[in-house]
Amino acid sequence: MIDMKNGIQKSSSSSKAKNIQEFIRDYRERHRDDVSRVAALIGLGLISALVIQKKVGIDHFIGSFLIIAIILLVFYKDIKRYKPVYFRDYKMLFLLGLLVTGTLLLGRVSEYVLSGLHRGLDFPVGESFIYAIPIPIGAMLVTLIFDFHAAIIFSFAISLLTGIWLNNPIYPVYSFIGSLTAAFSVIRCRRRSAIIKGGVYVSGVNFVTAGIILLLNGQLFSPIAPSAFLFAAVSGISVAAIVSVLLPAIEYSFGITTDISLIELLDLDQPLMRNLMITAPGTYHHSVIVGNLAEAAAEAVGANPLLARVTAYYHDIGKIKMPEYFVENQGSSISKHDKLTPHMSSMILISHVKEGVELGKQYKLPKSVIDIIQQHHGTSLITFFFQKAIEQHIADGIPSQDNYRYPGPKPQTRVAALVMMADAVEAASRSLADPTPARISALVDKIINHIFLDSQIDECELTLKDISEVKKRFTYILTSIFHRRIEYPELDLKAIQHRADRLHGSPGQETKRPSQVQGNGNSNKEQPKADKDKSTESKESNKDVTQPSGQ
Repeated sequence: MIDMKNGIQKSSSSSKAKNIQEFIRDYRERHRDDVSRVAALIGLGLISALVIQKKVGIDHFIGSFLIIAIILLVFYKDIKRYKPVYFRDYKMLFLLGLLVTGTLLLGRVSEYVLSGLHRGLDFPVGESFIYAIPIPIGAMLVTLIFDFHAAIIFSFAISLLTGIWLNNPIYPVYSFIGSLTAAFSVIRCRRRSAIIKGGVYVSGVNFVTAGIILLLNGQLFSPIAPSAFLFAAVSGISVAAIVSVLLPAIEYSFGITTDISLIELLDLDQPLMRNLMITAPGTYHHSVIVGNLAEAAAEAVGANPLLARVTAYYHDIGKIKMPEYFVENQGSSISKHDKLTPHMSSMILISHVKEGVELGKQYKLPKSVIDIIQQHHGTSLITFFFQKAIEQHIADGIPSQDNYRYPGPKPQTRVAALVMMADAVEAASRSLADPTPARISALVDKIINHIFLDSQIDECELTLKDISEVKKRFTYILTSIFHRRIEYPELDLKAIQHRADRLHGSPGQETKRPSQVQGNGNSNKEQPKADKDKSTESKESNKDVTQPSGQ
């Protein structure tokens, strides 16, 4: 009996051990990416603790590491919750971690250089040089490369870390305000000169914040105040200079596209855009209208309007290879597709996506633009040629839809979905015989509802509210484009001149007297004597000359 109990206990304990092992194995499989990210987070915390280490001692290092780990964990959770796009991209996560350690390392180097400069300039004893440490660099770069939300949490984390490093409880306030100012100043940065303007804003805000901190510490009228104000004013200039140098290097190294790079792609002297204008002018005009639609819709739903316009300009560049096979470039009523089978025609239409991706890589377009070129048709059906194939092969059965669908993938971002909808709506609007506002609104509803029911936007983050706003913007813009015009009358200059001559007399002729023109009761008076002498041979010359009234 005892042996049986022992055997049962051993089997139960072994089964529990197996269950625990299976649970750990399943957890590792399901959270493999999280485990690797947490390991990277620990490594980032160790590096950051080493960077800000000032005191020698294992206890200080462990304490710094634990505090940094907590701060970075909050940062990590925020990115995971609110920015899943960055969370899934290891390259962007690595860059974000690099910006954290890089900002701290640059701050430490700046502190060493500025302290030497402080002593060399023989300023009063104190730490006024800390007001010139360019901590806002990180927040400005994060705003330019990522977005403003990421810059806020980045500013919060870096400011707390600088307080640990400098052992100053007030400095995190100064750092956080300066970093937020840097982030705000470049939210809509479209020119590299805007970075300099942002640096000026940082200098002004830091100057004011430094004065408040000096007032709080009772040092506003102390000998160190002038040097503190000077360093605070210089800080923004150094931030702008360093960001201007680092941003192109980061863009090139990581293949990242900022708004500054996107605005350069709108230049009509770009070789690819110029080729599209000359080779496929109809496609170029279509792309411009799609750009207007997509940009307006992006502003309505909170997406990047500049990215929407740029990708709309380049979404059909694959049509450069065979422009005559697309209706917007056909000058005559005879279509190239009349002599082709529906399947061959659909293959030609599908090929423009692949050709566009290849041209984008050849001309080194940003990855975000190439991705939308590939996704702007999703897996949609080429309904015209599919219907034509059904009519031609009705006896053989319905052909497979797979042969008449684009290969995809479906739009993965909101901007890609907006470009897809703008492309379809603009193309369909050309077929309206009488584009009244009601017909345009019905067409927009029909096209976007079809895209939604075809599950083409299931993999992006558009909501039903966003789709409603998109419909309103599309309808407004298309109604403005297809507005009615007044029918101007044709001007017949010869007839107008003839009427003027009849009213006022032709040049070189004697103008008739008012008594001859107007029927005023004096028409029965005799003509002058000179006139009678000229008409003595005629019987009618003795009659009174009258002029019909109403001229």
